[in-house]
Amino acid sequence: MNITKKRELEQKRRWRIRRKVAGTTERPRLTVHFSNKHIYAQCINDENGTTLVSLSTLDASLRSEKNAANVEGATSLAKAFSQKVIDADISKVVFDRNGRRYHGCVKAFADAAREAGLDF
Repeated sequence: MNITKKRELEQKRRWRIRRKVAGTTERPRLTVHFSNKHIYAQCINDENGTTLVSLSTLDASLRSEKNAANVEGATSLAKAFSQKVIDADISKVVFDRNGRRYHGCVKAFADAAREAGLDF
């Protein structure tokens, strides 16, 4: 399977998920993106089209930990991100896995976020 076909299928999965998942003021959408080196997480209010909270492994506070885009990095980022979200007075979110399967890094991120106090 060539790379173009894989990207098309991945985009279709994203669209399929986004048809069902939308962030509101009460329950913003928590989306997570994994590149080969880094992890990016955001809380998004889709009604206004605004990003409420964002954090990545590129952030200065997390750079010293040398987090990678693996299970350990996902766990530590989720804990820090959850604390930042809770400080912004957000407790309930809707999880958007961004077209990826719910296992490995995505599952580790979600489990750590739930343990840190987010409700989804």
